[in-house]
Amino acid sequence: MSDALRPPARVVVDLGAIADNVRSLRARNPGSALMTVVKADAYGHGLVPVARAARGAGADWLGVAQPLEALALRSAGVGGPLMCWLHTPGTDFAALLAADVTLGVSAQWGLELIEAAAAAGGQVARVHLKVDTGLGRNGAFAPSDDPARPDQLGADAAGLIEAAARAQDRGHVRVTGLFSHFAEADEPSSPSVAAQQEVFERATSAATRAGLGPLVRHLANSAATLLDPSAAYDLVRPGLATYGLSPAPQLGTSADFGLRPAMQVAADLAGIKAVPAGQGVSYGLTYLTTVATRLGVVPMGYGDGVPRHASGAGPVTLGGRRFTVAGRVCMDQFVVDLGDAAAQAGDEVVLLGDPARGEPSAQDWADACGTISYEIVTRLSGRLPRTYIEASDGSALGSGALGGGALDGAAPDGGAQRPGGGEAGEPR
Repeated sequence: MSDALRPPARVVVDLGAIADNVRSLRARNPGSALMTVVKADAYGHGLVPVARAARGAGADWLGVAQPLEALALRSAGVGGPLMCWLHTPGTDFAALLAADVTLGVSAQWGLELIEAAAAAGGQVARVHLKVDTGLGRNGAFAPSDDPARPDQLGADAAGLIEAAARAQDRGHVRVTGLFSHFAEADEPSSPSVAAQQEVFERATSAATRAGLGPLVRHLANSAATLLDPSAAYDLVRPGLATYGLSPAPQLGTSADFGLRPAMQVAADLAGIKAVPAGQGVSYGLTYLTTVATRLGVVPMGYGDGVPRHASGAGPVTLGGRRFTVAGRVCMDQFVVDLGDAAAQAGDEVVLLGDPARGEPSAQDWADACGTISYEIVTRLSGRLPRTYIEASDGSALGSGALGGGALDGAAPDGGAQRPGGGEAGEPR
């Protein structure tokens, strides 16, 4: 990007770091396939570029939450196994089936709508049944309903499995997987981790007894992928770790887990002014200078995704020195007290980057705001242009989504089946 076109604030995404993280995560569980989760615009990093980088680095699957995300990937020519799991009754299942998307199913109404769409289109829908093993979120509730029989499968999950078996017998649905999600995988000593795994095993046995299978079983999120090999099953499903962020910061940093942060967020100072001691700064004048100093204006604010909760706390670096947001974050700008730092308008301020380079991390911002690193990266506004680089030489690939076709020789229609009709990760 030329200096003439340099935006005042920007996001730079290192696709080489994404690829390295995918390879590192894959190596941790070599007996399992790997799904790279690219929901929420790839955690703010850019849906299509990240998807392509992950596929090129060996990701067997891509995973998204919402249907429009799945369709956007197919429209961009991204092929290979792709799963989408969060639906409502108004979902266009016909479009998803036409795009060869494997569908997560959490309730019988969803199964019925998918079967109807498949029958109308003369297709066979591939579905993975979602069971809630204790998170209390979406999925058919699987813990026992009977306190006297804790080893039973809950009626909700049992009913979904039975309905799926009947639908499969009718010929327009094929159940190819079973999955769930941990509540506390980042706390591996929590009793809930083992309890959820026990319920998942119970659901797997029930599905097998119902005649479903072979099944791609998946339970491990980023934390479990890094911390619990027993939860790997046939497929691991890391999201946050793909982006070089630690899902369990109390147990280890990104570097401790062998991951590299892929995102840098930076802006150029929009102005500098000298002010006396006792000068209030920004709305509410909540920050007062203690000595005569210079203030720098950073052209980013909560309209760009900088949390207002970072007021007086968010860390930045300038010229290798660390500073803190002075006063309240505004919609389009915030202020830093530069003191005696040598700086001028146009100098780069780094909000978010790689701690190995001395830059603030997403976790630093999360700690400053009382939140989690997931929120810091996913909240960044579309107003911030994304530029994509390769780590090998730092060359820019351009802003916005990358063009091109499917990767790795994938079928132009995005075919999601392995040769022989199975899915990646299917037990052999």
